[in-house]
Amino acid sequence: MAQTPPSFMRRLSLAFGAFFAILSKPDFAAQVMRLRAGADVAAPAAPAPDVRPLREVPHEAALQLLGMLQREARLIDFVEEDIAAYSDADVGGAARLVHAGCRKVMREHFSIEPVCADAEGSRVTLADGFDAAAIRLTGNVVGKPPFTGTISHRGWRVTDARLPKLAEHHDATIIAQAEVEL
Repeated sequence: MAQTPPSFMRRLSLAFGAFFAILSKPDFAAQVMRLRAGADVAAPAAPAPDVRPLREVPHEAALQLLGMLQREARLIDFVEEDIAAYSDADVGGAARLVHAGCRKVMREHFSIEPVCADAEGSRVTLADGFDAAAIRLTGNVVGKPPFTGTISHRGWRVTDARLPKLAEHHDATIIAQAEVEL
């Protein structure tokens, strides 16, 4: 598809912009020199994304955690229940029980600490090389570090996990047995 040539005013604006860019940006000036010499100047390549190979993780631990949350907090029962017909007070009362059970499981089997020691709402500066796996940038993310922003969530990091060992033939997919009353 052919492009229409820019107007005189557009070319004049482009010339002024290019003039000042050549004076202030040596890399840009070098590209203009190569272009004027007849070289093909391609757009700068985007940086390669940080692609790490995915690894297979055993799902038994996740299933085991779901089973513990069901036993102590009835979490699966709560999530699978259609709560639309219940009053906010009923749902709130059930949520307190689920919360207490979940908290018990978390504290018994995991040690957890905040990723950021500073309080939410604090201003922080992230230097070049900050841990992008632990800190997610949100909002208007432009340019390169250092970044200055406000902590909107401190994040959580597991420092220790203490899951019980499973018996050799334990079926971890059964997170709650069916119950039959006799």
